[in-house]
Amino acid sequence: MQAFEYANPATIQEAVALLGSRWGEADVLAGGTDQISLMKEYLHTPQRVVNIKNIKELGGIHRAGGNLRIGATVTLDELMENAEVRRAFPSLHQAAEGVSSPQIRNMGTVGGDLCQRPRCWYYRNGCGLLAMKDGRSLVPDGENKYHAIFGNSGPAYFVSASSLGPALVALGAKVKLVSASGSREVAVEKFFVTPQNEQSREIALLPNELLTEILVPLAPTHNATYEVRQKEALDWPLAAASVALKMKGSTVASARVVLGHVAPTPWPAAQADQALAGKAITAETAEEAAKAAVAGATPLSQNGYKVQLARVAVKRALLQAARGRA
Repeated sequence: MQAFEYANPATIQEAVALLGSRWGEADVLAGGTDQISLMKEYLHTPQRVVNIKNIKELGGIHRAGGNLRIGATVTLDELMENAEVRRAFPSLHQAAEGVSSPQIRNMGTVGGDLCQRPRCWYYRNGCGLLAMKDGRSLVPDGENKYHAIFGNSGPAYFVSASSLGPALVALGAKVKLVSASGSREVAVEKFFVTPQNEQSREIALLPNELLTEILVPLAPTHNATYEVRQKEALDWPLAAASVALKMKGSTVASARVVLGHVAPTPWPAAQADQALAGKAITAETAEEAAKAAVAGATPLSQNGYKVQLARVAVKRALLQAARGRA
């Protein structure tokens, strides 16, 4: 990898002072499970690497007002083992559990999961974020069996790799972003963005900002995540669904259904939300909502199978949430 300056700040203020005004000047190192790979492949060649592992303010899980505050450097293992998460947010527990490598769960962080770069093989093999050649993307006419079936009208065709993103969107969570000039909170739904050019990123984080924590509302919901994957060993899902249901007795007062690994961002399925309102969760209503969730899919030449997988994921996530399983 390219030589770089290494910084080891002890506080958030020290860390943000070391970040740059443009991408490429400085990269943040937390768990390193994605960052090191990007640097080895020369996809990231930062002039400075800022290690945030030793900043105590970025750790821990605790209640803060009406939210559960999850520090950015909390590992996936810590998230899974937390009693409050298991009780109130089984969808987060299930999403973290889907990362089947013990090594990655031990090292990978919550903030890193949200900020990881796309796993698109065009990008990872040096073709650029949007895989452009001669003004056109290579994806529509190329190998696209793992690419997007929603939000793929161009120019981005990759799928968001975040395991926790869909669940956090469904739960109405926010992230806190801090720079040397102040801080701001952004809804996780708005944190993920579809880049329009090669110089953009897939997240709303600016080069001079640090993601410091995630705030998940403690409003009671029935929630669950269901992933469909090709193998049980470490791999990214082919499709996933996270759901959060606010119930009024035995019927749904409001619902949030969010698809994962099928679009450049976690994909809210508003039609499924509408299909569930005022109804009890049964196999039949779950199937109706699942059909509604994929009604707008626009598969590419090789990934039509993902439509059925997403439909299955929605139905099973809904039934799992209704049973209240952790």
